[in-house]
Amino acid sequence: MKALLFPTLLFATATLAQTPADLAHDRARPASGALQGATLPSGIHAFKGVPYAAPPVGERRWQAPQPAAKWTNVRPATQFGPRAMQLPLFGDMNFRSNGVSEDCLYLNVWTGAKAAQERRPVLVYFYGGGFVAGDGSEPRYDGEALAKQGIVTVTVNYRLGLFGFMAHPELTKESPHHASGNYGLLDQQAAVQWVRANIAAFGGDPQHITIAGESAGSWSVSAQMAAPATKDLLKGAIAESGSLLGLQPLPTLVQGEATGTAFGTSLGAASLAALRAMPAQQLLEAGGKQGAPRFSPIVDGYFLPRSPAEIFAAGQQAHVPLLVGWNSQEMAYQMILGPNAPTKENYAAAVQKLYGEQAADIQRLYPAATDADAEQAATDLAGDRFIAYSTWKLADAQIQTGGQPVYRYLYARPRPAMTPEMGNATANLAGGVTKGTGAATPAPPAKGAVHSAEIEYALGNLPGNKVFAWTPDDYQVSKTMQGYFANFIKTGNPNGAGLPTWPKASQANGQVLRLDVATKAEPDQTRARYQYLEQHAGK
Repeated sequence: MKALLFPTLLFATATLAQTPADLAHDRARPASGALQGATLPSGIHAFKGVPYAAPPVGERRWQAPQPAAKWTNVRPATQFGPRAMQLPLFGDMNFRSNGVSEDCLYLNVWTGAKAAQERRPVLVYFYGGGFVAGDGSEPRYDGEALAKQGIVTVTVNYRLGLFGFMAHPELTKESPHHASGNYGLLDQQAAVQWVRANIAAFGGDPQHITIAGESAGSWSVSAQMAAPATKDLLKGAIAESGSLLGLQPLPTLVQGEATGTAFGTSLGAASLAALRAMPAQQLLEAGGKQGAPRFSPIVDGYFLPRSPAEIFAAGQQAHVPLLVGWNSQEMAYQMILGPNAPTKENYAAAVQKLYGEQAADIQRLYPAATDADAEQAATDLAGDRFIAYSTWKLADAQIQTGGQPVYRYLYARPRPAMTPEMGNATANLAGGVTKGTGAATPAPPAKGAVHSAEIEYALGNLPGNKVFAWTPDDYQVSKTMQGYFANFIKTGNPNGAGLPTWPKASQANGQVLRLDVATKAEPDQTRARYQYLEQHAGK
């Protein structure tokens, strides 16, 4: 089960193929061949569009990633590779990549190392986007800022949607592991293995890899922590909003196969060969139609031999420090109340409709004595149902069986108003922006930190986001959050000089760090509601 996709010989050969002067001339020599990157004005070396696996096209569509072919000439690494097949779904995604393609298995490296012999800590970041969108080229994930703090930063492309997660009986039959689906997660695993084998060429420490991600990227972190072939390659993990330890169990392989078969039948493709013969764009458009199935991680019996919840409960996950948290407004109250006004009466009616005989318990845990309370209670309940519960469960499970410190945060800094150039744009329910909505005036700023709002702050990329009118307070919050992230990546502990103390989380002390202009640790007031949701999973 722990067999690596890439030969362990690469671990040795990667360190033999470089000279001390390589990085000074923007040249790195991983095992596949020499790369020519570029120096940014900050002095950071950037290597973009580096293939970490063979193009998953033709017969390799819906197969585990295979090693990239070697090259003999110096390969330019100054342009982001193509992004994975996806439709334009989210308004907050801004790509710098070279189009959309099935040929998408590329990664990007930012390093401040002057020579390959340096051994700097490494961050591998997985983008979010619900496993249907996203790309390592997005400016909010840019690795330059953390590289300036001594961290070799890597962003990774992985397959999405039906290309990344479709299971099928014929795929299971042809697999040497008798599994199918989870190809996007296998891509991430292959990327971590590539980093382990090759990051020394960029001045990184192959023994010091922290993985991180937000939303689907955070779900990916939990998956890689649980995966037998990834967990022992990790030094630490950062999970921002989400995990696979949610209220609803992951589909089984049998269920995934049935979904894949039904999808093929709906297209008139009765066999795997027929599906592989179809143009990628045709498949993409079919998968995006209303009523088409949603393809996402499953318990396939190989990458995930059991459900992540079972793996964590048994203590078989990565035993590494975990920095984990979520935002104060992960989802809007409308997800509970619909079009109805946020009054205590409407809230009570909505809770009754959702929870029936458990409604009184929910109103006790999410109380609303006034209309203002109702808006906040509905916001909290919506966020918990969407993503906060699963993030809490990841933290709680790691505290119980992980054997390493867990640091939990609540990110509470609302984004500022949009810039005047955005005109009448409207902020969406969970991140993203819709332009030209016809509203007479711009939408007011969110009252809390919406889903995905923390990314630019944490990674030091506020200047790259021109949508919002960032203030000195925003830059201060970003400096604080970057400091915590950098310290954690380097040492497994986010604490350091000039930062408010962040206590380790435990079931006993219930401490959580509230990240805002006035960042401070405070008692956790939410455990009871998560425990209740856990006991009544499925509602």
